[in-house]
Amino acid sequence: MKQTINSLEQANNLREVQAMKRLGPHANIIQLHELIYNKESGTVSLICELMEMNIYEFIRGRHTPLPEQTVKHYMYQLCKSLEHMHSCGIFHRDVKPENILIRQNVLKLGDFGSCRSVYSKPPHTEYISTRWYRAPECLLTDGYYSLKMDIWSAGCVFFEIMSLNPLFPGTNEVDQISKIHDVLGTPEPGVLQKLKQSRAMHFNFPPRKGTGISRLIPNCPAPALSLLYQMLAYDADERITAETALRHTYFREIRLAEKKSESFHRVSGSLDGLDRSGPQSFDLIWRPTRHGRQLRGRHTRQTPLISHNTKHGAESLTRRSHYTTELPKINTALPRAQVPFPASTLPGFTVTHRGTLPAIASNKCQSRVAKPRDESHRAAFKSFYIPPLDRKHGGY
Repeated sequence: MKQTINSLEQANNLREVQAMKRLGPHANIIQLHELIYNKESGTVSLICELMEMNIYEFIRGRHTPLPEQTVKHYMYQLCKSLEHMHSCGIFHRDVKPENILIRQNVLKLGDFGSCRSVYSKPPHTEYISTRWYRAPECLLTDGYYSLKMDIWSAGCVFFEIMSLNPLFPGTNEVDQISKIHDVLGTPEPGVLQKLKQSRAMHFNFPPRKGTGISRLIPNCPAPALSLLYQMLAYDADERITAETALRHTYFREIRLAEKKSESFHRVSGSLDGLDRSGPQSFDLIWRPTRHGRQLRGRHTRQTPLISHNTKHGAESLTRRSHYTTELPKINTALPRAQVPFPASTLPGFTVTHRGTLPAIASNKCQSRVAKPRDESHRAAFKSFYIPPLDRKHGGY
C-alpha cells in the first residue's frame, strides 16, 4: 500500500482490506492470504493468491480474436464476481481490464481500493473510475451514481475482449461523452432530464443517431450483442443487473454445464462421506434404478409379496428403495431349462383349497409377475371336465 499506516488496527480497517475479507472466499474474487505491517516504516503489504496476468496484458498485441467460448467463459465469471459484490453491499467503481486477473481459465476481480458501500448516500467522488470505462451518470452528474456503473464498465470490457480494442477511448471528459454518442446516439430528453436534476449545467448535445455496436464488431453473435446493449444502456435505471445478466441466453450453455457439475459433486460428496473401511461401505447402498434393470433383465424374484402386475411391482420396488439400512442379498441364480408337458397328461380337476397349500399352477411355466393372458390366448389351451354323476335314490 502506498499510504503510511500508523498502527496494525488502522491497517485492518482499510477499505480494501475490509472489502476483501467480506467478499472472500469466492471463486471469482482475488483472495487475501495475509496482511504484513511494518511498524518501523509504516508500510502495509497485502499477500494475495498468485495469478498469471490481467486481461489487458492478455489481449495486448494480439491480432487474432479470442475464441468465442473463451470470451463467454471470462464474461460469465466477471458477472459472477459483480453479482457477489453487489449482493454483499459493495460496488467496485473501477472495473477495467487491468483490474481483472486471470490464471488459465479462471478469472478473478481485484483492486478494491476504490470500492464503496451500496448503502452510502450520494454524491460520491466524481473522478473515480478510469475515463474509458466511466458510465454516463459518472460523467454528467456531480457524483450521483450507483452500483449500475460497474455494469457499464463490464460492458466496455466485454467489447474490448471481443474486438481487442477499447470501445470509448476518450481523451478528456467532453471527448468521452462525444465518443459514447457517436456509437449509441444522443439519449432521449427524458434521460437527460434525470441527469440535469443533479448538476447545474446545460446539456446542449447535437442530436446524433449513432453508428451502433454491431457495425464495430460485425461477427458478434446475436446473444452477445443483445447482452452488450443491455449492459451499455445509457439510462442506469434500464441497465441490466449482474444477477439478470447471469441468466441471459448468452450464458445458457455454461449454466447447464454448471448445473450438471453441481449435481455430480453433490452425489460424489455424499459418497465420499461414507466410511469405506467400516461396515457401511458402498455395498450397502441400494441404487433402485440399476437394480430394477437387473431384476427385469436377468431373473424374476419369486415372492408372494410382488403383485402379478409388472407395472405395480416395479413401482413398489422403486418406492421402497430409498433406505440406507443393510438389505438382504438377492439370489442371482439363472433360471433352469423349462420342460413343457403335454396338456393331455394333466388331470382336468378343478380343486379349490381352503388351507395353506397354493393352487395348482398352469401347465405352462410362467413368471409370477407376468401380465395375465387375454381370452384369445387362453382359448388355445384344452380344458377337460368330468361329466356330472346321476343321483340314484337320493344318494351318489
